[in-house]
Amino acid sequence: MSATMDFEALRRAMAENYEQPEGPARNARAEQLLSEAEKLNIPLAVIEALGHQLKVYNYSSEKDKMFVPFARLLRMWDERPEDFDEYEVHSLHWVFKWMSAGMLSQPHIPLASIEKWLGEMEHRYRLAGHSERAVRSAEFSVAAHVGDMTRAERAYAAWLAADRDTMADCHACELHGQGWWQAQRGEDVRALELWQPVLEGEYTCAHEPHTALASSLLPLLRLGRLDEARAHHLRGFRLVRPMESMRGAYADHVEFCTLTGNEARGLELLAERPAYFTDSGEPRSKLDFMSVVALLMDRVTELGRGDQPVSGPAGRTWTARELAAHARGEALSLAARFDERNGTAYVGALARERMSRQPLVDRLPLGVRARTMTVPVRPAPARAAADTPAAAASAEPDLSALLAEARRLSAALHPDSVAAWAAVAEAAGDEELAPRDRAEMTDHRAMGLGPEGVELFARAAELYTEAGDPGEAMAARARGAYVLALSGRTDEALAAVSEPYERVLALLADGGTGVQQAASVLVGRARILLQRVQEAAEEGERGLSGDEGAEAFAAAESAVRELLALAEPHTGDDLLVASRAAEAHAMLGELAAHAGDVERATELLTRASETFVAAGLPWFAVEYEARLTGMARHLGDAEAAERAARAALEHGGPYLEATGHAQLHLQLAEVLGATGRFGPAAEHALEAAYWADEGGEGATLGAWARHQLGGFLVGQGRWAEGAEVLESALPELAAETHGDGALVQTRWWLGDCLTELGEHREAAEHWLQAAEIARHWPEQRDHAMLAHLAAEALGNAGLPDHAERAYERAGDLWRSLGNVHGLVRSLRARAWLAAREEGSGPDAARELMTAAVRECEAAVPEDDGARDRLVAELADTHRQFGDLIARSVAGDAADDESINAVFEESLAHITRAVTGFASLGEAGLHSRTGAELAAGWLEADLERPEAAAARARVVLAAYTEADYSEDADDSDETVASRRAEAERLLRVTGAEPQKP
Repeated sequence: MSATMDFEALRRAMAENYEQPEGPARNARAEQLLSEAEKLNIPLAVIEALGHQLKVYNYSSEKDKMFVPFARLLRMWDERPEDFDEYEVHSLHWVFKWMSAGMLSQPHIPLASIEKWLGEMEHRYRLAGHSERAVRSAEFSVAAHVGDMTRAERAYAAWLAADRDTMADCHACELHGQGWWQAQRGEDVRALELWQPVLEGEYTCAHEPHTALASSLLPLLRLGRLDEARAHHLRGFRLVRPMESMRGAYADHVEFCTLTGNEARGLELLAERPAYFTDSGEPRSKLDFMSVVALLMDRVTELGRGDQPVSGPAGRTWTARELAAHARGEALSLAARFDERNGTAYVGALARERMSRQPLVDRLPLGVRARTMTVPVRPAPARAAADTPAAAASAEPDLSALLAEARRLSAALHPDSVAAWAAVAEAAGDEELAPRDRAEMTDHRAMGLGPEGVELFARAAELYTEAGDPGEAMAARARGAYVLALSGRTDEALAAVSEPYERVLALLADGGTGVQQAASVLVGRARILLQRVQEAAEEGERGLSGDEGAEAFAAAESAVRELLALAEPHTGDDLLVASRAAEAHAMLGELAAHAGDVERATELLTRASETFVAAGLPWFAVEYEARLTGMARHLGDAEAAERAARAALEHGGPYLEATGHAQLHLQLAEVLGATGRFGPAAEHALEAAYWADEGGEGATLGAWARHQLGGFLVGQGRWAEGAEVLESALPELAAETHGDGALVQTRWWLGDCLTELGEHREAAEHWLQAAEIARHWPEQRDHAMLAHLAAEALGNAGLPDHAERAYERAGDLWRSLGNVHGLVRSLRARAWLAAREEGSGPDAARELMTAAVRECEAAVPEDDGARDRLVAELADTHRQFGDLIARSVAGDAADDESINAVFEESLAHITRAVTGFASLGEAGLHSRTGAELAAGWLEADLERPEAAAARARVVLAAYTEADYSEDADDSDETVASRRAEAERLLRVTGAEPQKP
């Protein structure tokens, strides 16, 4: 550090240090700067450096260091108050409040000392002429901390009754404290009402809405307002994450995860902040944190993961069970120290209550994925062996009851029949069953195994034969053949099904089997042939146009019609046969789709779905309703697509595997999103992400769902939530799986979010990375747009050199695309950047603006619409050129003559802008009046009041009273602004006001 740092350099250094991230490094720098201040022999420099120390300590994990610099400041004030300027006098009294809160958080400071300090604060505030509002707020904090509810209520009322003055906490902090008290008293609705202006951004400060968002989580959960709770977690945690001083709010977010079935995310949050386990500068927030750690670890242990490795205090490895015990001990020890200091048991009671809380929601999907920790497994509910009283009274499952239930479910074609027969197998053990029972049990086991069940289907066929049912044996063999086709062995499957097909028809003709069994064989054969059609279609160039494709199509259609002819006459007599007929219609629909007849396919699939639902078999309709959704979207029928997607979810809900849930929710989300209903779309994308994670598809289907969810949140302007979700999706999005378009779009959306959140440098990084991918695409418009966006972000981030290069790159791309508007805007942006530079910057800026004008004038419009857009672009360029020239006065002008010359040049450009906007009529009205007023102020500066007044009257005439209504839309806000400015210009020029 330089030994010659002067006072102004010291002030700059302190300002720069305050902008650094919270933490020990910033605190250490503040300590160095105090040493520098002491070398200057300027009392105010020391005062300011001590104040800087106080600020950084207060906003860090080393709050216990505040008391020494404050005591020194107070002594300096008492000895030489004249050394303090007005700002430092205010600051000294302001931080009295920090001392009160800081003392409460340190259990080694006696309560009597805190009460004495409270009296000292009241005395000094009275001497300084301040309201007692801040004093009563501090008294309330003391009373609420020790559990003296009577005094707390009295102080709370006095706090609110006292006048607000310059010593009162900011509106945001006051509302947070008031809402916190209402939540403590169980008045959750009132708490949220008080917090609302903070949550909506009406009042903000360094720690708000950060703490209000965190404090709102538990009340929202208790009220069942889950969507808001989720949003507050995603938005609030993003604010809290980088701030070391917010351990208490961080704990609220970990607690939220624990109480909503998001234990895995809670574990990840703990892993992000290992220092929170040991930071000792503020024991009160450590108590909060360790209480929540104990709560989470107990929960993980309850879920059967007590031996899972987890992040904990450094220096050793921890399991969840071990960390639970450690955290509970730490929390109770800290609570005991506070209670001993306070003379009450209140803090300990609150800590025990917090550590014993139970989940408020079984599951609340967040849209983000926890990847670094194992997701705790929730134990499945125990399944009753049977519904009969006798079975309930018996410790052993009743095999006969299980058999009866399995047969009932099989007859109903219920999806749970496979599980029911598995229960029979488990209950039977080594007990010998009748051949028919063993046949059905083996058959259903094979059904549950999918492609691995080929051999079991063959065994089931043998058992059916042994049981005297050759028709069902042929059906089992046909099922086994279809499984071969599903594994890609279609030719082998066709060979395997040929014998069962011929034999079952012969048996049916001789009365040796029934329509059920024959239909089961025919449906298996038809499925195999349809699979061959699909394979032929996937072969690409040949498709269905080749001989092999046409042959496959004809064979499949013939097989399906044969099935339909067999089954349709018996649909009223037999549920299974009715289902085969419905499936035949569905297969004809699939064939129609392959042939390109989407309308016919839709009709047949709709008929099949409706038949399944009418027969009480809605689970069979799901596959076809999902297909109908896609077809309806292809036909542009959004209403039908939504109807089919909702039906699929409704009919499949109780029976689908997790991945099936994810696929259907995602399909409906995309349907809703395509029609601009981003809110409902986001809800279903959220569910899709959750179910994909549950089904082990988090990195594939889940990442895509999060990508879509992020886009829907962006569509609603929910920037913080969107950023959290998109950042969660990004690590798992892969070009090979999801396409590079998804990568570009995700980073594009992220850039939008981060720009809205003021994180311009980070936004630029995402846009630049997206541009690098798009650079390799044949169509370069996205590349140009992303380069342009990145340039804007770099400029907003205070990186002009990087911004200039990015704008130049974007301009080259716009030029190569023949996009004059993009090119002109990049030139104008570069001009404004150049204008900020000293030396040759203003000249370079003029050259760039001149180039922008030239590009507009040289462009040849294709039609009238293009002409109008070019006229507007040229007018806007002249307007900006004029503004740029006028703003150069401070740097360029040496005398009145040169100033006037600059203003005349500026006026010429703005006058051209007025003419251009005027030629556009109503479409250019607001732009024209804005330019007219800019010209009017220049006329006034050039001491031409009559010309300035004339321009003001032109603006007022453009917005007559008949066209203006005070309570209209945003456009009329512009009207009101323009009229007010025009009236002001008239007053400045001394002209007569405009008569109504």
